[in-house]
Amino acid sequence: HYSAMVYWTLFGCSVVGVLAVELCTRHVAAKDTTEGEKDAASSKVERGDPDASIASVNISSSLDQTFVSFQQLYLVVFFLAMASDWLQGPYVYALYDAYGYEKDKIALLFICGFLASMLVGTFVGSLADKLGRKRLALAFCVIYGISCLTKLSPNFHMLLLGRLTGGTATSLLFSVFESWMVCEHRKRNFDQSLLPLTFSRAIFGNCLVAIVCGLVASFVVQQFGVVAPFMVSLGILIVCFFIVLTTWSENHGDSSGDSWSSLSQAVDVLRNDPNIITLGFIQSLFEGSMYTFVFMWSPTLMDDPMQDPTSIPFGLVFATFMVAAMLGSSIFGVLLRWGWSVVGVLKTLLALGAAALAVPYFAQSRLYLMLGFLVFEMCVGMYFPSIGTLRSEYIPEAHRSTIMNFFRVPLNFLVVIVLLKVKHMENDVVFAIITVWMVIALCLVQYLLRPPRIHDTKHGATLE
Repeated sequence: HYSAMVYWTLFGCSVVGVLAVELCTRHVAAKDTTEGEKDAASSKVERGDPDASIASVNISSSLDQTFVSFQQLYLVVFFLAMASDWLQGPYVYALYDAYGYEKDKIALLFICGFLASMLVGTFVGSLADKLGRKRLALAFCVIYGISCLTKLSPNFHMLLLGRLTGGTATSLLFSVFESWMVCEHRKRNFDQSLLPLTFSRAIFGNCLVAIVCGLVASFVVQQFGVVAPFMVSLGILIVCFFIVLTTWSENHGDSSGDSWSSLSQAVDVLRNDPNIITLGFIQSLFEGSMYTFVFMWSPTLMDDPMQDPTSIPFGLVFATFMVAAMLGSSIFGVLLRWGWSVVGVLKTLLALGAAALAVPYFAQSRLYLMLGFLVFEMCVGMYFPSIGTLRSEYIPEAHRSTIMNFFRVPLNFLVVIVLLKVKHMENDVVFAIITVWMVIALCLVQYLLRPPRIHDTKHGATLE
């Protein structure tokens, strides 16, 4: 009973924190908007053109509405794509186990998925830049749909095909949609300062989607069996496919030449701009730590010798993590309004995240572990809008999807190493390792990351 009260208290505090920060953000935004409109009107009147002030406000409102419509168009598709992934995640292992596979076979399936994402994803990224981001977003829906259908069969080779297609689709999910949005944002001449707002709302909404999908997946499993979440995911992918097909316009990176030349040019960009390589390693180290945390938080909480492992409400804990990430996303927006730079936010979250991940090395109490884990999840919520904004500034448009998939190569390598070695290490040792990864990422931001160079938007050439 005491344990349940602690978890519900942490959940409630997280929700109150999100609501407080969101209300504060909306109040400040409304105040800024009102003051901006007053300044514009007074400026026009001083110049002797009172009607122009009204026109100015109307144009501004029209532009804001145009941007909001564009943002909503992207977010609807993004949330549907993420929902298709969230529905599957909690039950992949359970499905393999239900089909009677041993742990070594299940581990092999997972490793094949990460390897597919690491190897195939790189070439798929160059195809997105060449053939178009909309086409590859549609391909994501088809490929991930095939992955869902393979779950209907208990055959190992069919499940292996599902992991390979799933790994490829994951690479598309985390590169093509963002690349389309950033390119379209600039094509429509929206203010660059609005990009962080889109990234912040994406991670905030994604956490809500994760909570809802967890509840939906749990319900359909109870009603129809462990394959059901994958079929619901397939239905969502079909809806996502038709929305992209009918509402998105096409945009490209460098569409000249073949895929090999596109890969070669992307490698040249990396060689000539060490900032992009630095950013890639920062991303790989943080997200490698994050995925390792995903593997480790459950067994670490269960290791508390003073508590019964069966008393842990895993669904409530997951929901609390997502709310903490939402809080981090909201804090990111507040910090930018207070004048923080995105790099400053990144430094802060890396330092906080390293401290939070070090908690299991020094404490086994479940309360202290939960507090550390919630701080890390809050850092995750701050991280994604930060890294998304920095990618939009550092990566040239011509090779955006290709380079974003390059970033996933060291990330997937780190995750595969963890999957292979984690069973031979104590939990606190694993957390010590990923704490070191976070500290290294912080050092890279502090000492190696410099202001971005200017890249030619068509060919990706660096303009000195």
